[in-house]
Amino acid sequence: MKLRRSPSAMVIVDGTDIHHDLIGAALALQEIVTEAGLPTARAVGMERFADLTPATAEADVYVVYRSSIVFHPREQQALSDLVAAGKGLVVLHASNLFGFGEGGLEADRVAFELVGSRYLSHGTSGSEGRFDVRLCGDHPVTRHMEDFGIDDEFYVLEYGPDVRVLAERVSDDGTEPVLYVRDHGEGRVCYSALGHDARAWGNPGFRQLVRQATLWAAGVGEDEIMTWSTRWPLGNGKIIGGAA
Repeated sequence: MKLRRSPSAMVIVDGTDIHHDLIGAALALQEIVTEAGLPTARAVGMERFADLTPATAEADVYVVYRSSIVFHPREQQALSDLVAAGKGLVVLHASNLFGFGEGGLEADRVAFELVGSRYLSHGTSGSEGRFDVRLCGDHPVTRHMEDFGIDDEFYVLEYGPDVRVLAERVSDDGTEPVLYVRDHGEGRVCYSALGHDARAWGNPGFRQLVRQATLWAAGVGEDEIMTWSTRWPLGNGKIIGGAA
């Protein structure tokens, strides 16, 4: 039984903290999504979809931050089914480490097709640095925003044919997507390669993207996305285009 009328979110972290600060990510992402106006819970571990707990079932959108190559096929299928039935999914940074564990890509096929991409490498320019995020196209996830710079990791992806790229960075080989969306049945999926550590989590552009992506994935209307997601960075309840 859903207890709230407004959409709610769950930030889920999973894996080890050897390469990524999972505790820091959980706290930062909960704060960012709460800024968008959504009641937001925190959770640890991806083994929660096949046998739904009440909190997992109640959330309208999952914001996932993984640092693991293990994702049980039963849980992959259960999450895919939930999104196909209408749940929203926002996937960040290393959460698409598919095909690196036992069984290779076939063991992660359902998750790869759900998310729409997988990490391949950092490329040829080192693992991280400062780069510009260039927005492309018109979409509720990026509307009202401008290009911005960020200090983050470089990701080279393999991605599916049905993704709609919304932002990219310039690489030695041309451009690399850093943000895209796709539909999955009745649900919405957004992936961003951004978000390695606190330098990214504190970046106003990154925070705005996560807010708008989460609202869009939760099924919030475009007018509400504008008012909900922009009042924090502008302060005093002001919104783009006028006062509160």
